[in-house]
Amino acid sequence: MEISKLDQILDHGFDTVIDVRSPAEYAEDHVPGAINLPVLDNEERARVGTIYKQQSPFFARKIGAALVFRNASDHIAGPLAHHDGGWQPLVYCWRGGQRSGSFAWMLAQIGWRSDMIKGGYKTYRRLVTERLYDASLGLRLIQLGGYTGTAKTALLQHLARRGVQMLDLEGLARHRGSLLGGIPGGQPSQKAFETALVVALRGMDPTQPVLVEAESSKIGNLIVPPSVWAAMKEAPWIEVSAPIAARARYLAEAYDDILSDGDALRDKLRHLVAYRGAAVVDHWFKLIESGDRLALTAALAEQHYDPAYAKSMRAMTPDIIARFETPGLSDPDLELLADRIAERFHGASFI
Repeated sequence: MEISKLDQILDHGFDTVIDVRSPAEYAEDHVPGAINLPVLDNEERARVGTIYKQQSPFFARKIGAALVFRNASDHIAGPLAHHDGGWQPLVYCWRGGQRSGSFAWMLAQIGWRSDMIKGGYKTYRRLVTERLYDASLGLRLIQLGGYTGTAKTALLQHLARRGVQMLDLEGLARHRGSLLGGIPGGQPSQKAFETALVVALRGMDPTQPVLVEAESSKIGNLIVPPSVWAAMKEAPWIEVSAPIAARARYLAEAYDDILSDGDALRDKLRHLVAYRGAAVVDHWFKLIESGDRLALTAALAEQHYDPAYAKSMRAMTPDIIARFETPGLSDPDLELLADRIAERFHGASFI
């Protein structure tokens, strides 16, 4: 199968996409929906590569072929055994070489209508890069801004249920986009983040605006790709606001995981002495020790997050086209807020 457009892979039409690369390669990134049936595991791939470089390419191919066919046999007898004769698999490896070619050939010999991606994952990755790095986004974004703790990420989900196109960058990046924003399980790789991003962008209506939470150019350790970042910088804003007490309550719930680990929390805050002063940080530490989460989240908001937000707003001077206030950030409050924002969207006020 020869691929020249990203949609050809995303709309491939095959029953199953099989990634025969090693588990480590697959974990870093893979074609959306692909399953991993490695014909060389991590150790075997490293071993064959070492033999190729240090001993003999012929000897490496011979050892590699034995391992590939042994592992392929296990896959056929195991996870693929239930497929009938009409099954159509699409196979790929790193660059469409011997690993995918050998496996696709074996499947075809059985009678399955297999094919392989020419150029393998490398072709797919080139198309992702073209979409996110080399071309304009082709979508009109509106940024959703507001102080930390105004439930912007949750609000996006409420708005999506009301038919508003939205892009949840923090959800895709598995990070809450702030100093304490890490999520258990960690972030995906940069490549996996970009795969999730092209899937999320796929099918969006370019005639309608797309709401995206205001972010910096990095979310945790991940970089927002250039096409998205360029569109964000040009986008107008809508801004939400809520009282500090409501924000503190929301932050105490949303950041329960990190607030529950006092040692990790202190480690994350300690370096802020250089920016906020020793007295301020020592006060935070006393609140951590006392377990007063509401006082702590309010102090963090007022003494760290809010000044940082105000500074960035002075630097960016975004075009704020609408402001929305909410007295609280509970689910009923967010439902009402989402109704108001969605009414503006559907009423073409932001077009």
